[in-house]
Amino acid sequence: MSAIPEKLGELLRELAGVDEATRADILIELSDEFVSVPGEIAEAPYPEEARVPGCESEVFAFSRVVSGQQEAQESPRLEFFFAVENPQGISAMAMAAIVQQTVNGSSCEEILAIPTELAYEIFGRTLSMGKGQGLMSMVAVLHALARRHRREGRSS
Repeated sequence: MSAIPEKLGELLRELAGVDEATRADILIELSDEFVSVPGEIAEAPYPEEARVPGCESEVFAFSRVVSGQQEAQESPRLEFFFAVENPQGISAMAMAAIVQQTVNGSSCEEILAIPTELAYEIFGRTLSMGKGQGLMSMVAVLHALARRHRREGRSS
């Protein structure tokens, strides 16, 4: 079984060692670093099939292969892009920025090794049920996109 992306593991270790107030400051700072999906990937209105289900912040997720499949055994490496339509969606923007900074360029296997409960590891156990569900859905979409790219890579 593959390990989660190295940069994501580093961030999780960093967050585990800080108090709640510092964690909140880090996450707000990360939300400020969020970069919305570029126009060459997708433009509004975004397709419904890209919507992250159950996310209150109206998040849309997109992916593309950045490398891989040169050899039959090599897993595609993916890059993810997000649109967060709710300007108040700070948690969703922080999660998207975390994916952009720590997961992009990872193999499908590394992405599939990310636990769905990642939101609680990042935001803490005090995360509301609704927000937690939406953020876990973001991870579930990453998994679905990784499975799709891996499957398509094997059939080409």
